Amino acid sequence: MEYNPVYRTHYASGLDSSMDGKEVRVAGWVHEVRDIGRVIFLLLRDHTGIVQITAKKGTVDDSILGMLSFPKESVISLRGILKANSESKRGFEIIPQEVINLNPLSSAIPFEVTGKVPAELDVRLNNRHIDIRRLESTAIFNIQSTLLRSFRDLLNGEGFMEIRTPSLVKEATEGGTDLFKVDYFGETAYLAQSPQLYKQLAVIGGLDRVLMIAPVFRAEKSNTTTHLNEITQMDIEMGFADHNDAIKLLGDVVSGMVSAVANSNKKDLETLHASLKEGRAVVVTYSDALKKLNEYGSKTEHGDDLSREDEIKLASIYGDMVIIKEYPTKVRAFYSMPSERDPELSNSYDFIYKGIEIASGAQRIHKAKLLEEALTKRGLSPAAFEFYINAFRQGAPPHAGWSIGLERFTMRITGMENVRECSLFPRDRNRLVP
Repeated sequence: MEYNPVYRTHYASGLDSSMDGKEVRVAGWVHEVRDIGRVIFLLLRDHTGIVQITAKKGTVDDSILGMLSFPKESVISLRGILKANSESKRGFEIIPQEVINLNPLSSAIPFEVTGKVPAELDVRLNNRHIDIRRLESTAIFNIQSTLLRSFRDLLNGEGFMEIRTPSLVKEATEGGTDLFKVDYFGETAYLAQSPQLYKQLAVIGGLDRVLMIAPVFRAEKSNTTTHLNEITQMDIEMGFADHNDAIKLLGDVVSGMVSAVANSNKKDLETLHASLKEGRAVVVTYSDALKKLNEYGSKTEHGDDLSREDEIKLASIYGDMVIIKEYPTKVRAFYSMPSERDPELSNSYDFIYKGIEIASGAQRIHKAKLLEEALTKRGLSPAAFEFYINAFRQGAPPHAGWSIGLERFTMRITGMENVRECSLFPRDRNRLVP
């Protein structure tokens, strides 16, 4: 069956001056209109870019000229002849022959999409369907799409299988009280803080190397620019591996994702005035990093978790990419494997990218007795995790894994100051709609 393009034959990005004289049909939103007397210029925007429509009096039908003074953000389809023009920004323009207003505006647009008049973030998020039309917002989510695609591609190349795990759980996977309760047919359940336990069970089940992209939920009453209550995690778990294997893979994957954006999203980075440095992560121990931080005035003591200020300082000391390993056992999740050399330290690690933690992981405890002891030390009941602990009595191999926070990673790559910019429809303690 032959496809008949009713609304468009080309996206804006698919047009160039070599198509001089060709009839094309484009569709999108009216970005701007300029009427300078004898000539009307209309900028038409789709998700790939902007194309200029030029209508001169005497060369274009009067009925078409009369239609071109659309309000901004009108959604239209337009047929015309592409004409090479060296004076045009992209080296060509479209001379209109037919214009269709696909859905006349019946409500005012709440803010200026071109950005000429700045709008508050809350106003933009309250009207997110309009905000996404901004060139900057489109660029952010183009980049985020590349991050997701490259994450999958890189790990598929390493033999990882993509899986899905539950978002409804019986017990907290990370400990603590920051949980969203759900009434599950009369029983208390929770929205998952992490897919951690289930991806481990998949490895124990013989799937060996798994990846997943999943929503997770944290009921933290935070108002910072780096936290959300629903985030997307990019996770892996690998069997017959220790923390050093997982650290190497994490470094390879993050470097590969940065390179993918640098090579595939040049236009988007330009739109956002963002720059990327490709390279490799520096790997340092927690103890060595803390010594260096203390030299620079940090008050963090050995045994404490690194502060937000410490993370920022690490970027100036070590560069954009640094992996900190061997954190104190007491500040890590209960399932982190203690070091054989010093049980007060764990085989755990964080990836700090441009001064913020974007990833965290560890070699996991794979022996049931050690797990029971770790849970008890955290004030958690081993009985409540019996389904989990029992799996480690039945042939659990050594394994390790990590998780990358998609929105935070996107935030740092795009240069945004607020993580809400990097979530399509963000959820925080004050925002449940749209």
